[in-house]
Parts: sequence; C-alpha cells; structure tokens
Amino acid sequence: MLTLDVQDRPSDEALTFYRRAGVSAAELALKANERPFNFADIVDPMPLGFTRLTEGTLLRAAGRTWTVRIGHGHAPEHATLWSDDGIILGGDQLLPGISANIGVYPTEPDGDPLTDWLDSCRSFMPLATDDQLILPGHKLPFAGLPFRLTQMVENHESALLRLLDHLATPRTAVQCYVPLFRREVGATEQSFALVESVAHLNCLLQRGQVFRSLSEGGAWNWKRRT
Repeated sequence: MLTLDVQDRPSDEALTFYRRAGVSAAELALKANERPFNFADIVDPMPLGFTRLTEGTLLRAAGRTWTVRIGHGHAPEHATLWSDDGIILGGDQLLPGISANIGVYPTEPDGDPLTDWLDSCRSFMPLATDDQLILPGHKLPFAGLPFRLTQMVENHESALLRLLDHLATPRTAVQCYVPLFRREVGATEQSFALVESVAHLNCLLQRGQVFRSLSEGGAWNWKRRT
C-alpha cells in the first residue's frame, strides 16, 4: 500500500489528520504546498509474487534454522528471526536503548499500534533468555532480552501515565510532546513526535481513559476521564 501511495502534495486525508492533531494554520499551509515523504521514493518496487512468512515458519539460511516470530506496532507483521543457537535478527522490533517509532498516520488515523507493540513485547517474553544475542536494526548487538522487553513495556506505560497526568487539562496532540519525550522536540523531530503522540493518545482512548472533542478550529482536544 505504501509503495503505491505516491503523492506530489498531501492528500485531503493527510491535511485533515494534521489539523486534527493541532498543527497550526501557518504550518498546515506550508505542508499543503510541499511534496510529502513518499515511501516509494526510497525503496525498490515490490515483486508481483511473494512467499508469506507467518508466525512459526521455519527458514534455513546461513547454515542455521530460523523460526519466524511476528511482531506488531512499529511495522505490520514485522518478522524477527530466532535461530536454534540463540541468535536473533531483531530488526526494529528489538532495539537496545532506543524505542522504535510507534506512529499513527493519515492512512489509519484511529489505529492503535501502541497496544499491538506492547502485546508483541509481552508475547516475546516467554521466548527470551539472557544468553541470546540480538542483532538489531539500529545500534550494536546486545544480550539480556528479558530485561530489555520489560524495559520497553515499562517505558511506554510510564509515558502513558505522564500523558494522562498532562491531560487533566484538554490538549491537542502537538501539545503532548514534552510529557511524552521529557524534553522539547526540535523541528527535525516534529514529524516523528506527532505520529507517536497520536499513537499514545489513541491507546488511552481505546483503554477508555480519555475522551476527545473537536475544537472550532478542527483539532481534537484530548482530556482525561475523571
């Protein structure tokens, strides 16, 4: 879907998504006249035929047998490969020290990828051991996966608690960066921060802990339920 979605200018759905998130009118006007990021610009075309990898599929490669374990949240059906001798190709699903971006985008504005991410982390816990060597998509290889999985879950759950506290007063998504990331967000980070902010808000909405209402300007105002 992403490779077919080539746009010279943002779609109406994308502009609505940014407006709902609380992007200012001036910034919205700039976005409306700029070529947006197109996934198709940076990847090769998809083949017409493929072999689907599903949970539990066995692969033989590089002299090892690998079991496919599927993660969710960062990317749809993110395949991680677990070898019999304790090597794991973790991709962006299993990262040391940093978290993969968990974002909501105009293509699915009411999606809840954070719940999917947390569920995936918990599903990996019974399979994780301290002596496995994880080769991640970013940074250096690492061990100690049981601790890292717990840490990733706790980091996001803590962010949700900070966000709930912040929503004692109604806020838009762009007004939630500081409690989520515990720092100011720079201009180059705005796009990642926005989609992650919406993801955390949608998670709280699905949990029934917040509600939202449209402002006169067309932005969602989010507030904690009392």
